[in-house]
Parts: sequence; structure tokens; C-alpha cells
Amino acid sequence: MPRKQRSIPVNAMATEFGTGIAIEKFSMSDLGELGAGALDHAASVHRHDSHSFFLLKNGTVNIIIDFEQYVITPGSVIYIHPDQVHHAVASADMVVSSWAITNENLNPEYLKLLESITPAKPLVLTDETFNMIDEAADICIKLTGQKPDRLHRLLLKDCCNALVALVISQYLKAAKPADKLTRFDVINKSFRELLEQNYTNLKRPAEYAEMLNISIPYLNECVKSTTGYSVSYHIQQRVILEAKRLLYHSKSSVKEIAAALGYDDYPYFSRMFTKMTGMSALAFRNKNLG
Repeated sequence: MPRKQRSIPVNAMATEFGTGIAIEKFSMSDLGELGAGALDHAASVHRHDSHSFFLLKNGTVNIIIDFEQYVITPGSVIYIHPDQVHHAVASADMVVSSWAITNENLNPEYLKLLESITPAKPLVLTDETFNMIDEAADICIKLTGQKPDRLHRLLLKDCCNALVALVISQYLKAAKPADKLTRFDVINKSFRELLEQNYTNLKRPAEYAEMLNISIPYLNECVKSTTGYSVSYHIQQRVILEAKRLLYHSKSSVKEIAAALGYDDYPYFSRMFTKMTGMSALAFRNKNLG
């Protein structure tokens, strides 16, 4: 189907309730009762204007996030950042709790932690942890149904932040503990955070090394030792991911996309895309339009 928009569609999921927070529990039968529109919404590729969380109680869900397919199984949770494009490709007998919260409603420390764990893969929880988060979600859902009073919005905000914190704690628990991080790990983490903020305007390893106050060889040593790939590779991969998003979800020309990503040299961008993906940008777009 031809795409008419010139940018990636953003679904204002969390603003539907007027609070910047949304939370619900639903099943496949609930979506069916809402009609084809609800199913089309889940299956259409989109972003949200909020940080989204999905806790799967029953069934399975196949979801594609930034061109990577994941199978979410019962007892799992997944976090999706507002920048990430996604769509469900299949689901069976699912019962899922979902909640979404905008930046301005998030505890600033939680927002910082969410940025550090992006991109996040589905996380399988212990039964005890799943039940705790599931019960907390049910409390939040009950709050949304209460008649609004003076404290209603604050209660909902605090409850949703508590849910977010519970999920973050599980992702952090699954990651390497801070006291176990090597100097290389710390520098790689700092580089990746800077990259996420600056990939459209900073393309040279030297610029990141300068920001970190270390030498270029040492930055490369740290990043390659930790990830197996060079600083330049990570810079290019981050740019290519955004290019894929725009090629798939917008009508912008390849030249316009190159410029938006900080490349005035369009032929160089085209060669880099082909080298990194094994196909030209136009071939990628045409393949995924099919």
C-alpha cells in the first residue's frame, strides 16, 4: 500500500486519556469486539508518543521492532522506546497488560535509566516477579476507572511510575551489575549514550573521543573490546537504522533522508548504505513495500 506520509507515523497512545498516561488489560477477543480498526492499529507500523510496556500473561505475540522479530511468551515483559517503530505480525490467545507514559510524566531518573537500556528485548520474569507486576498493573487499571478527584492524576502518575520502576529493575538485574563493569564497559556505555544523542551531526570517532576526553585509539579499543565492533561501525549502524525507518515509513527521497541524517554527500551515503546492508537504499524500500 503506498505511504502518503513523509515521516514515520506516531500514534498518540498516551494522550487519549488526557493525562499523558494510559493503562489497560486486553485480550484477542477484546480487540475483535473493537472491530477491524483495532486489529489494523496493532498490525500497522508505527511509533508511540510515549514509553510503552507490555506484560504478557497468556498466549504468544510475534512483534517486529526496528526490523528485528521477537516472540513474546507468557510471563514476559517488553519495553519499547518512543523512537522505535514496531508492529505485531501475529498473536494467539493473548492476554496482555499494557501501559504507556510520556516523558513529562516520568520520574526523571527513570527516564534516564530507560534511555540506557534501549533497545530492550523481551524479558522473561520469574513467576513471583510477574505476579507482583501484574497485580500492580491491575491496581493502576482500577485507578483509571475511579471518578477523578483532586489526587486522581497524581495517584495514577505515581502508580504508573512504580510499574515502570519495577520493569526497569528487572532489566537492570539482567544486565551486568554496575560494580562489575570494567573501565572499557563504562567508556563504551558513555559512547553509546553520546551516539544516540548526536548521530545525525557527529560522524567521526575523533569527535566522540574528544567529548569523552580520551584518545581515538583508546576509545576504539574500549568499544571494540566490549562489542566486537569499531566506533565507526557503531556510528554507521545507528545512522543506517534511522535510514531504514525513514525508507520504510516515509515518502522522503533517499537524498532527503541522507540530508536529514547529516550527509550532504549523497553518493557517499548511498555507498555506505549498500555496504552496510547488502542492498541499495531504493532496493531496501522496494523490497519492504512489497
